[in-house]
Amino acid sequence: MRLDEYQWSRNPRGLHVYSIYQTPLEIDRYSAPRFGWAKLLAAGTEYVDDSVELLARGITPIVRLYLGRWGAAPANRRLLDIMQAFRSVGVKWFEFYNEPNLDVEWQEGFDPSWQDTDNVIRPLMDNWLSWAEFTISIGGYPGFIPLAESDNFRYASVRWMDAFLNYLASAHYERFRNVLANGMYCATHPYILNHFYQEIPGRGATSARQPSEQRAREGGWHFEYPYDPISQRDDPGRTIYGGTALTPNGDPVGLLAMGQMFNERCATIWGSQAIPVVGTEGGIFPFRGTQTVYQQDNRYPPYNGDSQAEATVAMYEWIAAQAPPWFFGVTLWKEDDYFVPTRARAIDLLEQTAPILRQVPPLETMGALPQAQPTAVPTGPGPIHGQADYHIVILSAGLSVEWFFDTAQSYYQTFRPIVTMQSELFNFIPYTQSLGATVIAPPDLVNVMETSIRQAYPNVYFDLIVADDVARVRALFETRVRTNRRFG
Repeated sequence: MRLDEYQWSRNPRGLHVYSIYQTPLEIDRYSAPRFGWAKLLAAGTEYVDDSVELLARGITPIVRLYLGRWGAAPANRRLLDIMQAFRSVGVKWFEFYNEPNLDVEWQEGFDPSWQDTDNVIRPLMDNWLSWAEFTISIGGYPGFIPLAESDNFRYASVRWMDAFLNYLASAHYERFRNVLANGMYCATHPYILNHFYQEIPGRGATSARQPSEQRAREGGWHFEYPYDPISQRDDPGRTIYGGTALTPNGDPVGLLAMGQMFNERCATIWGSQAIPVVGTEGGIFPFRGTQTVYQQDNRYPPYNGDSQAEATVAMYEWIAAQAPPWFFGVTLWKEDDYFVPTRARAIDLLEQTAPILRQVPPLETMGALPQAQPTAVPTGPGPIHGQADYHIVILSAGLSVEWFFDTAQSYYQTFRPIVTMQSELFNFIPYTQSLGATVIAPPDLVNVMETSIRQAYPNVYFDLIVADDVARVRALFETRVRTNRRFG
């Protein structure tokens, strides 16, 4: 898949809703400032109608499934049904799990740690991966789990991200590579504090204008922290990963940082070239007036309500013109902070300033295709030894993914197969791995499916289910669950 094939507004501006059940949305709050993203927090289907209107106005919804203290539990049927409702009106961007490096996302009393593989990392990644494969099977884009961007040892997002990706590399290398190649993106939460500045003309790259002197559409803006000149002057060698005595747990608190880490790690491990990144929460927190200032990092100038507005417009224009091609924008946290009790000046300035759209290049997410193997080298899944490494459910023409999940809910929840209508997915499984395929087809297509799959993939275990009667098929799946038999 190429970067330019992802469907979205090409407008990097975005805004996050302030609550669940906040419907109907005041859509003008999204369209008047010319936002291109709307981040929705869905506890149910309450935002489906709003999504129709957002899409009609050229605004791309991102739906995060609201979970509460969900921990690492898998997606259940209710959540999948919510996703299907949004997909039915054209929504493609989804998120599952949120900031698992914070206690508030887990059951009361549980202490999550990136060092706890068995209780934290493994179930999060196993369940997220199954959800991501489902999302792709219904034509959606699954977002990789966003982390609270922290440099504290316990919550350190760099350490959590490495734990995630290292586990996926060891346990699900090919499955995750397939997801990378077929529509996933990385969700981040870049609350960038005051890690930005605008140069003083003629004074050099480390000079910084004071808040009253900042102007959105004048040059000299820096949003590349921690690689900007001020950061490198004051702590030479600082990187996202650390690299200095002052950053033992990395430094992810920048606009691009966690997205850059994700892309660099995936390039090293899986050979990816550019995986889309969307900051689905974040930005520069909006303060009212010119007297209240924030200066979280005293190496950088403070900002107030006026300079926050200038910097927010500048941030979006910097994304459109200077950010890496994989960075698609930020949804500002959050709607009420920009409109209640009064409008932040940033909203006024956004309304007055036409957005610069993102020019997305036709860049392959996974880079160049590997060279064709010599014909003597076997391709596709290899022989099964003991049990198959992968399990895919293939639905023939005339059936749908919705039909499967309605008929085989408990079977899916128990065995978690990949569900698709495309047998070409078999091609991504190397000869060193094996596959069992549950093929579901109506009577008139059984021969077609059997011939096409068995001839092309002789090593695949062919598990046929004839879809002649819904009640019979449902009973068959329930019997398999009771007897713990994945295949017939």
